Amino acid sequence: MNIPPAGAPQTADDPAAQSPQPEAEQSASPAELSFPVVGIGASAGGLAAFEAFFSAIPPDTQTGMAFVLVQHLDPNHKSILAELIKRHTCMQVHEIVDGLRIKPDCVYIIPPNVDMALFNGLLHLLEPAAPRGQRLPIDFFFRSLAQDQHERALCVVLSGTGSDGTLGARAIKGEGGMVMAQAPKTAAYDGMPRSAIATGLVDFVLPPAEMPAQLMAYVTHAFGREAHTSEPSSKSVDTLTKICLLLRDKSSHDFSQYKQSTLIRRIERRMALHQIEQQRDYVRYLQHNPLEIDALFHDLLIGVTSFFRDPEAFAILEREVIPRLFHEKPAGSPVRVWICGCSTGEEAYSIAILLKEHLETLKQDYRLQIFATDIDANAIERARSGIYPANIATDISPERLARFFVMSQEQGCYRINKEIRDLLVFSEQDLIKDPPFSRLDLISCRNLLIYLNGDLQRRLIPLFHYALKSSGFLFLGNSETIGDAHPLFTPVDRKWKLFAIKEQQDVTLTPLLPQRHMLSISSPHTPSSDPESMSRSKGKSDLRKRTEQALLRHYDPTALLVTGRGDIRYIYGRTGQFLEPAPGDPTMNVFSMAREGLCHAMRNALQRVVTTGDSVRLKGLRVKTNGDFTLADLSVHPEQRTGHVDTEPLYLAILEITGSVEDGPGQNIEKRSKTGESDSRIAELEQELRTKEEYLQTTLEEMETSNEELKSTNEEMQSVNEELQSTNEELETSKEELQSVNEELATVNTELQAKVADLSRVNNDMNNLLAGTGVATLFVDHQLRITRFTPATTRLINLIQSDVGRPVGDIVSNLTNYDDLTEDLAQVLNTLQPAEKEVRTRQGDWYVLRIGPYRTLNNVIEGAVITFMDISARRKMEESLKEARAFAEGIVDAVREPLLVLSGDLHVISANHAFQQFFQLPQSEIIDQPLSDLDEHRWNDPELRRQLLETIAKGKALEDHVIGYESAATGSCSLSLNARRIVHPDADHDNVLITIKDTSPRVDTPKSP
Repeated sequence: MNIPPAGAPQTADDPAAQSPQPEAEQSASPAELSFPVVGIGASAGGLAAFEAFFSAIPPDTQTGMAFVLVQHLDPNHKSILAELIKRHTCMQVHEIVDGLRIKPDCVYIIPPNVDMALFNGLLHLLEPAAPRGQRLPIDFFFRSLAQDQHERALCVVLSGTGSDGTLGARAIKGEGGMVMAQAPKTAAYDGMPRSAIATGLVDFVLPPAEMPAQLMAYVTHAFGREAHTSEPSSKSVDTLTKICLLLRDKSSHDFSQYKQSTLIRRIERRMALHQIEQQRDYVRYLQHNPLEIDALFHDLLIGVTSFFRDPEAFAILEREVIPRLFHEKPAGSPVRVWICGCSTGEEAYSIAILLKEHLETLKQDYRLQIFATDIDANAIERARSGIYPANIATDISPERLARFFVMSQEQGCYRINKEIRDLLVFSEQDLIKDPPFSRLDLISCRNLLIYLNGDLQRRLIPLFHYALKSSGFLFLGNSETIGDAHPLFTPVDRKWKLFAIKEQQDVTLTPLLPQRHMLSISSPHTPSSDPESMSRSKGKSDLRKRTEQALLRHYDPTALLVTGRGDIRYIYGRTGQFLEPAPGDPTMNVFSMAREGLCHAMRNALQRVVTTGDSVRLKGLRVKTNGDFTLADLSVHPEQRTGHVDTEPLYLAILEITGSVEDGPGQNIEKRSKTGESDSRIAELEQELRTKEEYLQTTLEEMETSNEELKSTNEEMQSVNEELQSTNEELETSKEELQSVNEELATVNTELQAKVADLSRVNNDMNNLLAGTGVATLFVDHQLRITRFTPATTRLINLIQSDVGRPVGDIVSNLTNYDDLTEDLAQVLNTLQPAEKEVRTRQGDWYVLRIGPYRTLNNVIEGAVITFMDISARRKMEESLKEARAFAEGIVDAVREPLLVLSGDLHVISANHAFQQFFQLPQSEIIDQPLSDLDEHRWNDPELRRQLLETIAKGKALEDHVIGYESAATGSCSLSLNARRIVHPDADHDNVLITIKDTSPRVDTPKSP
């Protein structure tokens, strides 16, 4: 079982291992789950967050998810968390036992004093390896969840102190899952949510009550659709092309050579976050939201990394490779290491620690030069800072942690010490288009190649071979391979993908041929299915391979595949005689790397091919190599690189050595003059002059093109969308941390004594109760005969004691306009649904008449109960309020100045006629609208909003606040605003009254004489 290293194997003494298991769970066979699993981690203050989370899930709603709760629990006390959660959810709640299979729409809760991992859909309990106070059960479970469920792994980080859950959230995001964190302002303890948010990997930051709705929406869009086919349609490929072009335009990085499956999964994850169904709609969303392009870019770069990840691999690196890096090196010489795709630096620092430890065992001193690169600028900045959460202690031994890290008590994190930090140089680099480092002793490129397609992998492995010394080593991830580049490397450890470089004479170049040449050589015909034909075809294929190998042994040119700008895309053969790294920043441009005598010819020839589209061949070039001159021929041919996304024109430059010049230029001229070859020399000089002129013309054209590009670049402006987030004013005051232990109450049933006396007493109590309450109550049986009534009923219905047993319809009532009592009673007895009406007496009093079925303790219906509640005072108050409101509205409408009444959240409650007339706005566009949205957002004034909120909160009056206002109705004017709070003792929020006065200077129209 692949369990993260933070745990320890379970033993027979583990009480969790001996816990009983349901028989069905023990016999179930491991299988991949077809539903998402939500891991929810919390610590201090987590109970309130759990309750808010599950209370927000509507009852009887099938979420299609399993919820696994991991909380820091007291190991010495039995947990009652399961019982508490049951009160807030209709789903089944289980306390986990070892080997339990999870099911959708169920809640699983970790027991105390264990670590928990998910493997093949089964929950396993393990004895904690770390001492109490240093355990990180949330990280432990999140990591196993990511490894087991991949993109179906979802995690939620709730209230708690420390940073537990941060590394686990990184692992889940690296597998394509979704991460959610509680809004820090709503958390009782915000340490854990803030630590997760600081990584930049959290997709949603929400209060617990809003999380379930977002989770269900995400799951519906991400997993509710049918699975995609392995072969995408042409429309899908075209859409991916457009997305890659948008990414390249925004970030200057080309993702077209990433694995298509990885690209599609990451894009669909972003679509699910925004609830977008179609890829073409997502393309439009990207075009209108530049920030989403940045978010997608960072999603594509997420990698799972940690200190000393795969400890066995680093142990072999420490034991088998690192000592050989220093072997037979003179004292003071450099040991150069390159870590590609270093992400946030954990792997780079791990290798630096191993090198430093080995260096201290040697008696000689060496210079360590460690280069760590990545295309993610944010990750590089984090790596440079060297600051990591406290839970890295699970991945690093206590000795190394104490020696190479410094603990910051205030921030609760570790910082790499200066001794290790100074060994590394972090920089941004695109491995695809930027030149590599050279003369390296070790290259570590772990878990990067798995995201690239096969063509790009076949290009990068020879690039690593080129950058390594003849004694260098290559360190790959355990899921990666060198492919068909076996002639270049020999394995040091096959399991953990450690390779040593081979000597050049052992290299067979056939596997390194570009796929383009292999396709041009292969036969275009399909072999026959006839066995004899297949045998002949196979024989011809073997002869063809032997012919190709023979040609390569006798004809071995150097070739470069370049773009029209001279950027090198592929190198074939040894180029040392023609190219050399240029001083300064590393580059992979052929014009910068070409040796003396080749640069101008290469630039001229390439420019002619780009312009005309015809092949160009230059003979007899004098290329300077290590002080000598080599004669070479240069041929440049237009080529077309095929692929799904990148259709940039490519050109093949072929260099062939035709001889060498033993003497320098000066002696050559002298010999030629002595042998009478001056005419030939003059012709050479004229040809060189023409070449210089063509080169100068080409340079001028390129300079003009560059100037035009710079002008267009300067004209482009990028707008930044600013999002305004309003803060919640209501803070949760309840911090219930501890719940009382439920005590089992044992009740003993006893036989009742003296039932007749008890019933008599109850009867007397009932009579006094009915008489004392003053509520008019009338009881009838199934035949609507009166069985009992209270004294207050006689004021409404003319009853006397002898009326008991008479039909209620025979009695004259004191109610006006109500003759349906008998029909209403019959309907209630038929439907068993209570009825309620407002009735009026002849004296003008108002009552609420309620009719309900009369139920016994055995739930037997034996009639009906009629009650009359006096509501005369309420009706009078309602009428008074209506009159007062009408009076107030009349006064407000009579005021000539515009008036507004706003609610506590600044929504319009009322606006007088003067306001509607002044601003020429209909009432439908005013009432219930936010103040900032009125009149096409002309009232969107942040300072006015702030002062109005202060008026509502503190009662501070707003005096003569002047704003400028311009609209078609009012023209350009100056408005003076005054505001007062309207206090409502019974309401949650107070209102605010705003008066508006036009203070613009008025120009008097001169009167006619």
